[in-house]
Amino acid sequence: MELGHLEKYRKFFGFILKYYNSEVVRSTANSALNEVQEDETTADGFNDKPEELVEDLKKMGPTYVKLGQLLSTRPDLLPDQYLKALANLQDDVDTISYEEVEKIFEDEIGVKINKAFAEFEKIPLASASIGQVHKAVLPSGRVVAVKIQRPGVRKNFFEDLDALKEMANFAVKHSTEAKKYALDNVVEELRFILLNELDYIKEAQNLTLLKENLKEYKHLIIPAPVPEYSSAKILTMDFVDGKKITSLGNLRKLEADFTPLIDDLVEAYMKQIIVDGFAHADPHPGNIHLTSDNRIALMDLGMVAKFSPNIMEKIMMLLVGMSKKDGDAITDALLEMGDYEPTETNLENFRKNINRLVLESTTTTADEMATGRIVLQMNKIAAEDGVKLAVELNILGKILLNLDQIVAVLTPKYDLQLAIKKFMEKMVNKKMKQELKPENLYGFLLENKKLVENLPGRLNKITEKLAANEFEIKIHALDEKRFSEGFQKVANRITSGLIIASMIIGAALLMRIPSSYSIFGYGILPFIFFLVAIGLGLFLVYDIMFKDETFKKSK
Repeated sequence: MELGHLEKYRKFFGFILKYYNSEVVRSTANSALNEVQEDETTADGFNDKPEELVEDLKKMGPTYVKLGQLLSTRPDLLPDQYLKALANLQDDVDTISYEEVEKIFEDEIGVKINKAFAEFEKIPLASASIGQVHKAVLPSGRVVAVKIQRPGVRKNFFEDLDALKEMANFAVKHSTEAKKYALDNVVEELRFILLNELDYIKEAQNLTLLKENLKEYKHLIIPAPVPEYSSAKILTMDFVDGKKITSLGNLRKLEADFTPLIDDLVEAYMKQIIVDGFAHADPHPGNIHLTSDNRIALMDLGMVAKFSPNIMEKIMMLLVGMSKKDGDAITDALLEMGDYEPTETNLENFRKNINRLVLESTTTTADEMATGRIVLQMNKIAAEDGVKLAVELNILGKILLNLDQIVAVLTPKYDLQLAIKKFMEKMVNKKMKQELKPENLYGFLLENKKLVENLPGRLNKITEKLAANEFEIKIHALDEKRFSEGFQKVANRITSGLIIASMIIGAALLMRIPSSYSIFGYGILPFIFFLVAIGLGLFLVYDIMFKDETFKKSK
């Protein structure tokens, strides 16, 4: 094993040992199902502070900083004081020096910064775990934001993710709980998401695609990339002059009615999830900005979710069930999206727990953040009852939870579930129209080409047989041969039993007739018949008890 990996293991296990019995771990374990948590000190007296957790994650490196960013958007798992402290990880990281920025830009784009831009601000607008952003102006006068990836961050991510994968595989192999929650699959999905986020070319493509998909929503802005000044480590895009949703003052919230904006935002996400199959997967409040002209800008398209047509249909069923508060419909949709062994899964208990969760979720206003929390709790219930749900449901829960927070900031009394119900019919119509597009219809015809080619000949044969009264339908519902053999076996045993009983009765009657030849005072012939009948009877009993499979299984 390499020394680099040993050092990562040492840091990781040191971190685990420090926080194993702390408040943050107990809160994470308990709050997923809203369990009551008592205010108690740890057994060893360790009083962990949220700020100390933040500093420790920074020391662990960019991968764990990213983990902290993700946790800062999970109020279902962590207490408020930890959420606030982890939120600083989105901004409070060391900046890259301007000299390094110049070198990275020139290496990637092949031109010096002072030649590429009319203006370039040396002090970054923001600095994050993967990169930092600078404001600049193109020679054309177009104002842009230039995102520069940190040097060496890609290599560190690969090493950290490899170490995490090894530890996850070990945990799944030796821990029932890790296996139940498919920890190895979670790490693999995290690896896929983070490695995509490191590729700025993909992010530029994501921006272009999402901008096209959401062009009908006038209250939403998606910045367009500048391909000439973009690469795997450099992303240049339109500059958006706005503020993070979380940094808005109370006066700004009171001055405007944000309901039309939120309507557009919610409908746009419904379209992304169940119509386009391509969604902005990280809409936490830090990535959503409000512009001066009251429009919502979706930022940071490094993390996207892609849903297959089959999954989109199941999610649509789930959201319809949630909007109607129909626990049975929700359960059916979850089982359609899940993988389970009927013999090892308590489906009755799963259905009962989902219905109970739905009935208990009576609050629907945004300030309670109900929708995303419900979906995440469904994942927890499924794991407890032996149902392995699709990874896409976890992504859906994260999207909805973050969406809940944005809605809660701008319109606290907004009924998100009612809004989903309102937009669902519209989205279903859009999906039907999309499926009727010429390219989709052509694919359907290709798939059914064989059926169309063979159908006339088969119909002709069927009609000929019907006319000649030769049409037959064979149903192989039972194994006819085995059934007839079993029936014959039963009949033979009944017949043998009747014959043996007759021999015993006949021998008993003959024994009453006097005979010159006798044994023990009985006639020889009836005595022999009696012994033969007894022997056959005992043999039949032996055959039933020791050779009959059904009898042996019932013992």
